[in-house]
Amino acid sequence: MAIRRSTTVRANEQTENSKLPVYFRPGELWNDVDGNLIQAHGGAILLHQGVYYWYGEDKSGPTYKKFSLTGDSTARVDVIGVRCYSSTDLSNWQDEGLVLSGGRQHHRDLAPSMVLERPKVLYNDLTRTFVMWMHIDDADYAMARAGVAVARSPTGPFTFIRSFRPNGQQSRDLTVFKDDDATAYIVYSSEGNQDMHIAKLSPDYTEVQPQHLKIFIGRSREAPAVFKHDGLYFMLTSGCTGWEPNQAEVHWASDMFGQWTLVGHPCVGGTEMDAAVTFQSQGTFVLPVPGRPGRFIFMGDQWDPDNLAQSRYVWLPLWVLPVQNTQQRARGAALAGGNNAMLSSDEQGRHPGGNVVPADVVVRWHDLWRFSDFDRVPKSRWEAGRLYHM
Repeated sequence: MAIRRSTTVRANEQTENSKLPVYFRPGELWNDVDGNLIQAHGGAILLHQGVYYWYGEDKSGPTYKKFSLTGDSTARVDVIGVRCYSSTDLSNWQDEGLVLSGGRQHHRDLAPSMVLERPKVLYNDLTRTFVMWMHIDDADYAMARAGVAVARSPTGPFTFIRSFRPNGQQSRDLTVFKDDDATAYIVYSSEGNQDMHIAKLSPDYTEVQPQHLKIFIGRSREAPAVFKHDGLYFMLTSGCTGWEPNQAEVHWASDMFGQWTLVGHPCVGGTEMDAAVTFQSQGTFVLPVPGRPGRFIFMGDQWDPDNLAQSRYVWLPLWVLPVQNTQQRARGAALAGGNNAMLSSDEQGRHPGGNVVPADVVVRWHDLWRFSDFDRVPKSRWEAGRLYHM
């Protein structure tokens, strides 16, 4: 369990850390302020009372191959737990320790032989608690459950409640999203990763409500990340290729339970080969940049299946841009994904998103970048690629 520092000590540490340089090097090894490799894989960030908290999988243990009865193998690290880091500038991170520790003594679902992936944390204003959701599975990925834990502090310790299949459906890669009205949603890959499901969380964020929407039916998407801009919802996902990178896609909707229409592949800059596979990464979260509407940070993982502890992080500027011409606005209409959605019960609450793309989403490669790079707002996808080479 992590050693809990006082608020005064933490504030002093953040003040000292604020004197450090603020920049980002995508794909490089990233150390915390104590010089240790950051272990926050498949993670997400919560902003609470002016402090950013980065939660992710601790994969610092040895990587080994797990062989199935079919002879297939996959790389894995035994469950260690969820680690948390804090920062006021998003660049320099203080290790807050394990906020959810693995081990059968804590819960059988947290045993070393299990799988704990993609932890995401929300703050519930009604209960004043922090709620963590995560993918829980056995080593063969047959359980396919969502797990939930709660804490009174952003740095834990979190108490694991249970794991279950939301509405009786498989749940693997997942994310959670808190809307402007504090309504929260869970989004998860289901049905053998063939479909994606969206459901509302209960008012305390610890249960899943019955109504759910199936989207991307038969399209095998995973690693969802939801963000919102100008009243529209966007979802970034990856394909299902194990530890290997693939091409990201972004969809949009006017309502979380509405029609999700394809925007396209967001990545520009760098080499054409790298951009085609999301700069060798898999998305995990999209973070809004405070005070900069339409500017976000794409967060991805460059997985290293030979040594998962050495997996890198890819953080890059993401813009939501106005489309520039009629052809661009209509490009999502003919692509799959817009109409591959259905509600589990009825059509109540569904607002069709339509087949016109209202905005473009661009993630631009930088070898090194700072927040000042957000000031160079590209007017279009083409200009975003051109600016990279300037």
